[in-house]
Amino acid sequence: MANIKISELAAASAVAGANELEINEAGTSKKITATQVATFVKADLLDDTTVNFAGTLQNGGSNVVVDTDIGSTVQAHDADTAVTDATQIFTASQRGTVTVDNDLSFDLNVTNNFNCTPTGGGTLTFTNHTAGQSGYVLLDNSGGHAITAAATTKINATDLATISVAGVYLVSYFDNGTNAYLTVSAAYV
Repeated sequence: MANIKISELAAASAVAGANELEINEAGTSKKITATQVATFVKADLLDDTTVNFAGTLQNGGSNVVVDTDIGSTVQAHDADTAVTDATQIFTASQRGTVTVDNDLSFDLNVTNNFNCTPTGGGTLTFTNHTAGQSGYVLLDNSGGHAITAAATTKINATDLATISVAGVYLVSYFDNGTNAYLTVSAAYV
């Protein structure tokens, strides 16, 4: 066979274990099979306890998850972790935090439940509306301060007048993503 550059050879239609490849072993040309190469690569990779790489590993167009991703960009598998895309049964109490917020303006990104003791009149307001969020405000208006409602705070006039009278009230709310809808308890003694 005449000397031909490898780049001038016709491409193989498929790789098979019996295909022969040319290698240079210590300055001498020799042949090996694709099976020998595959065996070497598998043995070499299985020998290593750590494989170091730079860049992004790809698998069919998707990133491959590596150990360092677990818990940072990929949720670790944990049967005790609550998820939002599956029906679950809780066997322990689930509690939200109670945030003290005395200015009558409640940020729904902070928590669901609030404790409020206003020191003066103000406007009952809910911000960062989230559809489906609900919770409570324990309103201690012992000072009997006048309370109004923001346009996105839906409360009937009787309840609004009630919470402007000195007393402690439990205000419940349900948010539809635009407005917070409120109900009010009677005054607690």
